[in-house]
Amino acid sequence: MRDVEIRDDMIRLGQLLKLAGIAEDGSHAKDLLDAGDVAVNGEREVRRGRQVHPGDHVTVGPEEIRVTSP
Repeated sequence: MRDVEIRDDMIRLGQLLKLAGIAEDGSHAKDLLDAGDVAVNGEREVRRGRQVHPGDHVTVGPEEIRVTSP
């Protein structure tokens, strides 16, 4: 698991995937979500606009990230 730090109190899931370097762009993030490869706190997620907060865990395939704040 690796930490990804965000500046604000929340970030949209699609933006987080790009920030973490998992998705190349918004279209790639949508493809990952549509394929069922993304889970937030253990639950499958399909919404690119889902709000993610510090402390949340996001998994994409074998990769797991934890959202942190400064």
